[in-house]
Amino acid sequence: MSNILDTGLDRHTLSVLIALCDLGLNPEALAAVVKELRTEALSSPPPPPPPASSSS
Repeated sequence: MSNILDTGLDRHTLSVLIALCDLGLNPEALAAVVKELRTEALSSPPPPPPPASSSS
């Protein structure tokens, strides 16, 4: 369904958002949060790689 809606969201994320709407959350507010999170994800640098574990 996420492909049909062309949301760019994976199936699980879309399912969670639909469930939240079913519970009464405002869909427009959820859409605003998703947009904000995408904006933050695009503007923030990638996290540093985890340190290599030493097995000594």
